[in-house]
Amino acid sequence: MEFSIKQGSPEKLKSGCVVVGVFDGGKLSKAAQVLDKTAKHALSDVIARGDMSGKSASTLLLHKIPGVLAERVLLVGLGKPAELDNRSSVDILRATFKALHATSAKDAALFITDDGVGKGTSWVLKQAVIAAADGAYRADSLKSKPAKAATLKQIAFVTLERPTDALKQAVDQAAAVARGMELTKDLANLPANICTPTYLAAKALALAKAHKRIKTTVLEKKDMEKLGMGSFLSVTRGSVQPPKLITLEYTGAAKTQKPIALVGKGITFDTGGISLKPGADMDEMKYDMSGAASVLGTLQAIAEMELPINVVGVIPTCENMPSGTATRPGDIVTSMSGQTIEILNTDAEGRLILCDALTYTAKFKPDTVIDIATLTGACVIALGNIASGMFANEDKLAKELLVAGEQSHDRVWQLPLWEDYQSLLDSNFADMANIGGRAGGTITAACFLARFTKEYRWAHLDIAGTANKSGKDKGATGRPVPLLTQYLINKAGSR
Repeated sequence: MEFSIKQGSPEKLKSGCVVVGVFDGGKLSKAAQVLDKTAKHALSDVIARGDMSGKSASTLLLHKIPGVLAERVLLVGLGKPAELDNRSSVDILRATFKALHATSAKDAALFITDDGVGKGTSWVLKQAVIAAADGAYRADSLKSKPAKAATLKQIAFVTLERPTDALKQAVDQAAAVARGMELTKDLANLPANICTPTYLAAKALALAKAHKRIKTTVLEKKDMEKLGMGSFLSVTRGSVQPPKLITLEYTGAAKTQKPIALVGKGITFDTGGISLKPGADMDEMKYDMSGAASVLGTLQAIAEMELPINVVGVIPTCENMPSGTATRPGDIVTSMSGQTIEILNTDAEGRLILCDALTYTAKFKPDTVIDIATLTGACVIALGNIASGMFANEDKLAKELLVAGEQSHDRVWQLPLWEDYQSLLDSNFADMANIGGRAGGTITAACFLARFTKEYRWAHLDIAGTANKSGKDKGATGRPVPLLTQYLINKAGSR
């Protein structure tokens, strides 16, 4: 899907569909007023008959409007101006593209920025691009008869006044984010018999081949053994799939600039190991590599943007399977940091691979490290599928992520990382246990990781509730690529 922004007048555009807004009560937006005048009040007549009230997120498709060159006109309800907020704006945009994708239009021209809709023009444009791409996304490539691809291929955001360079940049950046989200969704939606650790490594190598600013390195099991990654390797013992430790180094600034590191959990399938999960919905454990997928999607996006910043992606990836060689509850392993861990539950495996990856990441002398993981079911209970859980060992970093979350509408909620919780990880036989009991499970998981991140600024994102949807809408969401890219855009702009 291609996106652009330009100046134009709605009645003069040759397009498959022109989209204009109507406020609650039937008041036409500026662009709609221009169309209405040209069409000899055809839009006003439709509104007067009660077919379009302007209710938020309502739509009405019109054909053959006199004096208008476009094949169709889509009226979109904007609701009451005083009640427009981020949520209602996103709902309006989703409804708009749902209606557009239901037509056979190959291209569309949207006048959605001239009436102060939403938080600001750049924000609306970015959300519109993501909504458009999401509406066109298909996850049925493995079906013998995939659904027809979306007809809508070209979207122009049109303004009555000349668009600024900042708005053009907003569209270009959002398009890169949308493509990064698509890569993330594609990888996460693949079944585990295809998307193995080896497959992820191949994708990372392909990313480096496509973007000269990215350098990819893949460490094998023998390399991890030499590094002393006993915690990571304990998770891999039950699987025939070889583990991989993938690093991607994006150089967009001077090599003297310290990089920001993104560490993504890459469990390509999680049975729970010997602590076997219930059978119901276990198929969704293919999404346990969503953190890794989001790192790849984010790296692709910033490479397309040519963002002037240095970023390192670190992906520990393996399967967690039960077998005669699998790690048992009660086993004690030694992490790369030298700290010992009593594994009380083999289903708390994400932190076991992440802790060694976080120790390894210190070699890059990072300015900041952010790990991304579908880590705990407890986070889903706490926050549902609206916000990702966020922990940080520095208040400034936490605030930066909260701001980026609001800017991208890919929000996070900060949870405590207090020392008071650390005692829940006490073990009689090792330096720590890998679980802290049922109470505060999301917090104790973060506290576990905090023991391996004392050398740098660090934040942990628990995306268990936001990386994918269940039920009839089952599928990956592409989050938190918008959050991560916005954070990196902000950091690049501040340097």
